[in-house]
Amino acid sequence: MSFASTPFNFNKSIGVITIDTLAIDIETYSSYNLLDTGVYRYAEAPDFEILLFAYSFNDDPVEVIDLTWDDLPDRVLKALTDKNTLKTAFNAQFEFVCINKHFNLDMDIRQWQCTMVHALTLGLPGSLANVAKALGIEERKDTAGTALINYFSKPCRPTKANGKRTRNLPEHDPEKWANYIKYNRQDVVVEKAIKNKLSRFPISEREQTLWELDQRINGGGVKTDLQMVLNAIKIDETDSDRLLVEAKKLTGLDNPNSTAQLKKWVEDQGESMPNVQKATVEKLANETENEAVKRALEIRQQLSKTSVKKYYALQATRCDDGRVRGLMQHYGANRTGRWAGRLVQVQNLPGISMGASDLDSARSLVVKDEGEMFGLLYPVADTLSQLIRTALVAEEGSRFIVSDFSAIEARVIAWLANEKWRIDVFKGHGKIYEASASQMFNVPIENVTRENGLRAKGKVAELALGYQGSLGALKQMGGEAMGLSEEEMEEIVQSWRLASPNIVQFWYDVGNAALKAVKDKAVIKLQYGLQFSYESGFLFIRLPSGRRLAYVRPRIKENKFGRDAIFFDGARSEESTYGGKLVENIVQATARDLLADNLLKLDGMGYKTVFHVHDEVVCEMPYGQGSLEEVEQLMSEPIEWAPGLPLSADGFETEYYKKD
Repeated sequence: MSFASTPFNFNKSIGVITIDTLAIDIETYSSYNLLDTGVYRYAEAPDFEILLFAYSFNDDPVEVIDLTWDDLPDRVLKALTDKNTLKTAFNAQFEFVCINKHFNLDMDIRQWQCTMVHALTLGLPGSLANVAKALGIEERKDTAGTALINYFSKPCRPTKANGKRTRNLPEHDPEKWANYIKYNRQDVVVEKAIKNKLSRFPISEREQTLWELDQRINGGGVKTDLQMVLNAIKIDETDSDRLLVEAKKLTGLDNPNSTAQLKKWVEDQGESMPNVQKATVEKLANETENEAVKRALEIRQQLSKTSVKKYYALQATRCDDGRVRGLMQHYGANRTGRWAGRLVQVQNLPGISMGASDLDSARSLVVKDEGEMFGLLYPVADTLSQLIRTALVAEEGSRFIVSDFSAIEARVIAWLANEKWRIDVFKGHGKIYEASASQMFNVPIENVTRENGLRAKGKVAELALGYQGSLGALKQMGGEAMGLSEEEMEEIVQSWRLASPNIVQFWYDVGNAALKAVKDKAVIKLQYGLQFSYESGFLFIRLPSGRRLAYVRPRIKENKFGRDAIFFDGARSEESTYGGKLVENIVQATARDLLADNLLKLDGMGYKTVFHVHDEVVCEMPYGQGSLEEVEQLMSEPIEWAPGLPLSADGFETEYYKKD
């Protein structure tokens, strides 16, 4: 069964009355590497199978079925498609996809809940073991699992000692197999304990609906141009081989890819290179007058261009029907709830600086396997990097409708802080960089141009300073690269803050509200429904949408500046926050909720979203169905919970993904 033939029910309500809850955890085997392929491709391996199926109905003890010799009980099999049985799992996508595939079922994602996503909504870690630890749950994940998974769930290396076999079966080590069954059982015990612990803060109906939509988007996937992907890989390998030969000849090194060898060679040429980090290599390549060193470092930069490796990810994750699935992680950024990219990492694709005609010509050469001509006309690594987006294509007879919010974070922060002149800009011409420079430097907006550098100053200020950033933020956003001195940057910081007093006040209002909520266990309310509260070891910030951000075990301690600050348990270690950082979380989370609302609206109108990137949606629609104008209009419409927030969206139509 290919995933193209797995139907999903798009009805909004199925009238579920939960009678039973079925907690599930499975152990599987596949010759495909899960980390490389993602679960959808992983389950398409010819030898894929479920080995162990642990389950528990309601409060019953956990049972484990060894599917290598036994069958799943009828009650469990029927429950998997019973609309009155709620199925739960930690990272439920894995169980849903694998069970659907193994048993050739037609399960409905609306009958499932994901305990991992529930934990993420509360600011908790994304792994079963770490969530249990963070919640202080007595039931803990069995730490022996990794070795058992490696032994039974992955191919093994054939050796003389193991009789040249490529897979370990239960009979090859009965004791380990018994431990694997215990491990599988314990995962359900821990998942149920976590679910019970989180039940006092149930996941909202809206967030559950969004997760279900997210699973349908992930399950639908997006088509890849296989010929282009394979040709791009071939061109990259040919060019890498050529560059390596040149580097060996130039440096005399056995392995110019070795950081230690290259560093020593550069220093032997009389240059100082403290490390071989990207920024160091780039700086020295630009500054050195030694042509051999310059060229060696340029080759190093081209050989280490990791973005080109996304073609290999596209090849590895491509399902049998040509589509890549599982590109998005719901609540991947658990501080704000934004989606994160997975596998090909569509949230982090390289930019495109080429013009439209050059892009089309370069892409055409790759598709036609004209590698030699491609290398003559274009810098190979950089151009292949820019072309990665274009390997994602619409099905024949369809096109992508791509639309994204315009300056969404700048609009949201202006609205939340009631910075009126900014709101007026967004209701009018929308040129926030020019308007900001006009306010900062007290000049007419028509005098703000690229030529006199004022627009650039307005832009860098807008990008760096909205969340209480200062000199360091300006440097990080390119202030130094623009040639600005520290004195000029300090002036920009002060000018920006003077021009946006309501935003500055908003930082302090938010910071003080959070401190008071934690210190006094009080409920503090601000504009547009923002609300800060401390409940059962969490600091909650209620957003205008009604969703709540969560910070685990908040406490007040002195920060490095000697001021009271909120510290909380991060995913890996203790973190601290302050007014501007909390404002950033609130703004980005609100922008996420605006995108989420529109994803639901688009779905309701029959638009098929194949993926989305930050504030941009990518819908795949047959020609003659849907329109760019309709999508732009929908995304520009006022939102009920955000009265007065001016929204605008721009987009384009294309048969392959790109940046307009």
